[in-house]
Formats: sequence, C-alpha cells, structure tokens
Amino acid sequence: MKRPLVSIIIPVFNNLEGLKKSIESIQVQSFSDYEVWVIDGDSNSETRLYLKKLKFPFQFISENDNGIYDAMNKGVCLAKGEWLYFLGSGDVLFNNNVLESIFKNSMNRNCQLLSGRILYEGENQPFIYSTSKKEKIPSWSFLMWLRNGLHHQGTFYSRELFKQYKYSLNYQILSDYWLNLMFFKKGFSCKILPYVVSVCDSNGISKQRRWKMYKEEIALKTSLSKKVFRPLFYTLAIIKYAIAKVNQ
Repeated sequence: MKRPLVSIIIPVFNNLEGLKKSIESIQVQSFSDYEVWVIDGDSNSETRLYLKKLKFPFQFISENDNGIYDAMNKGVCLAKGEWLYFLGSGDVLFNNNVLESIFKNSMNRNCQLLSGRILYEGENQPFIYSTSKKEKIPSWSFLMWLRNGLHHQGTFYSRELFKQYKYSLNYQILSDYWLNLMFFKKGFSCKILPYVVSVCDSNGISKQRRWKMYKEEIALKTSLSKKVFRPLFYTLAIIKYAIAKVNQ
C-alpha cells in the first residue's frame, strides 16, 4: 500500500535557532514521504537567509500574519498531504523513526486524528496535575470538556477535516483547544498512539498560566455548548487558575 504524504507545518517568528532544531529533527527521519511548510511571520534577515537555503521538500513563505493560528491556517491552505502535522519552532520529533512508526501501519489511517505522547522540557510546569511529570498522554473522551486532551505537537490531522474547518482567530492562545474540542463534539474518531511523538518547550505562552488564557477557555467552551453552562466553565477556570498560581 502506498504510504501517505505527510505535511509538516512550522510557524515561526524570529526564532532561528529553534527553527534549525525543528528542521534537523525532520531531516534525519527514516520516513521520507513528507513535505514541510515553514510559515514565517516576516522574521529578521538571518531567518529569511536560512529559509532560502533549504531544499525541497522544505518550502516556506515569509510575510506578516495575525499570530500563530493565522500562520497555521496559511500552512493548511498550502499543504498537499493526506495528513497535516503542526510542529512549533524549537520543538523536535522524538527520534529518527517517529513518522515511520506511525505511517507504516495502514490501520492508523482509518480514523480522522492520530495522537501520541509528548515530552516537555523547560522550566515551567507543563500542567497542574504533577510538579514532576513531564509527559503528556493524550485522551479523547468527555474529559475534553475539562481540559485539552490532545497536544497539536503530538497530533496528526486528516486533511479532510480542514476542508470545512480552520483555526479560529478569535482565540490567540487556545485555538488548538477550540478546534480539538469541536472535532470531539462532532464525533470525529481519534486513535491514541502508545509512544512519544515530539519533545516540546514548556515555556510557551499557553504554559504561562495567565488569566487571559483561562478567559479564552471559558469563551471557547461556551461557544461550543450552551450559555447556561458558562458559570460551570467559569468555576472550573477559577479552580485551575488558583491551583496553577499555588504551584508556581
């Protein structure tokens, strides 16, 4: 059976060293049926010079955008793969065989999402459940309404999903959560993979536990349910925010 083309989308803005790490982790993959789109938000000249030296299947555009999710949507429009994967600049694939392990198995293609584990590195505590835990194990259950059970650096999306949907620019921090929760609500299938996909920086904006993030969480959950549940979502956000502050 022919192996699918995987489109890897990397949004970046003035993070040349991080971008190099991400690119290098792709270049050493044993799996070669991929294309890469670097969506650069008009970075400095050093970044643009590096991008111009990359050879196919590495491709890029460099122009102003309206934030990371706008950049990711641009990547979706350019991608030609059957599967789409979003890697943050500075984040890396876990080992040389990650893509091969996932896509050599044709059974993994009989669903709309594939999601594996990620490892966190960095100073910030990645989530509220443990001060020492550095691994996020994905889940696809009703608990999605409590927290985002998937991480986009660990998740592969069928291209078919993006024919109708894109990341919402209403959410600057949690649009990936909004999209995942919408997919869950609509009943799309997700296969949970038993291994680590990537190593990610825990110092990103979504890990800084600002109240703005929790306000977005309240808004996105309310938009996908009913307004009557907003007080419940607000209470949950207050609890999560308080625990995060105590653990800082």
